[in-house]
Amino acid sequence: MTAASAAELLSAAQAAHHASRYAEAEALYARAVEVAPDNADAHHDRGAFYKLVGRLPEAEAALRIAARLDAQTPRIRHALGFVLLSQGRYAEGWPLYEARHEMPQIGLAKPSLAYPEWRGEALTGRSLLIFGEQGLGDQIMSARFAAQLAARGVDVTLLCNLALERLFASLGVRVIGMSGPVAFPDPAAWVMSGDLAGRAGVTLETLPNAPYLRGEVRRRGAVGVVARGNPKHLNDAHRSLPPDLAARLLSLPGARSLAPEDSGAADFQDTADLIAGLDLVISVDTAVAHLAGAMGKPVWILLPAVMTDWRWGQAGEATPWYPSARLYRQPSPGDWAGVFDRIKRDLAGFKPE
Repeated sequence: MTAASAAELLSAAQAAHHASRYAEAEALYARAVEVAPDNADAHHDRGAFYKLVGRLPEAEAALRIAARLDAQTPRIRHALGFVLLSQGRYAEGWPLYEARHEMPQIGLAKPSLAYPEWRGEALTGRSLLIFGEQGLGDQIMSARFAAQLAARGVDVTLLCNLALERLFASLGVRVIGMSGPVAFPDPAAWVMSGDLAGRAGVTLETLPNAPYLRGEVRRRGAVGVVARGNPKHLNDAHRSLPPDLAARLLSLPGARSLAPEDSGAADFQDTADLIAGLDLVISVDTAVAHLAGAMGKPVWILLPAVMTDWRWGQAGEATPWYPSARLYRQPSPGDWAGVFDRIKRDLAGFKPE
């Protein structure tokens, strides 16, 4: 067959996997690799498919072949980094994960500054500027490292989403909510927030996971729930609940919606104040789940089987990022029924701390 035939196979495979015809997609990707064994794109796309459905060893094998064939393409390095991080292999994964800054389609390009970029060197007594990046949950998750650096004597300035400005005020750092051009003191170095863990050499064994955010109790008792995330999120179709299942979640005993349109929260500090008095938070994979975990509040996180985020891994109920969290995974793509059955059973036996 010709190279065009391999391209056609990849196009058909991508169409099948986007339509959730996974068995068909797998066969087409295998055929594309057979036809074009030296085509890095074919191995990448096959690896990306295995990553999508959570088959990480197969994803890694395919992506390592792609990387050997083409070590320069950012999307190959980024995909391999994602797979390694999903397996908890942080030392290998962090450098590859930084390839996201080279991918215009992701929109996470680094700023052009006259100051040096922080590479992990000692900064005690010096200043560091952190640029918050990615989603609100990502910024909440990485805020722990800003607090840790400040505790070590680094003068930290954290640029974050405006909705997080009040929440981060308790971190012991200078916080600036981004709502347009901002002025900040000349730093000794700067870094993107998603690169903090890698630059600090964080591993599963050294990951700081004690609670680091807090709220003021407004009302005690009840279960806070979040059924949907930002509809613009790449994986929202899989992670958010459809209307009928969202209604089922909200009908659980003692359930109260933490969606801002229902709770009246103006920012994440308001939401933290609401969470502070709750017995439990049950949420799909959203920023509120990160917030509850960062506060040390019991939180049950509902995870899709497709495109499970790297920080949750692919198996088990625990995550090293938030010891107070329990993970509820779909047994198969789109299957929330088993998840709801487990939640209903566990909620009946749940005892507030």
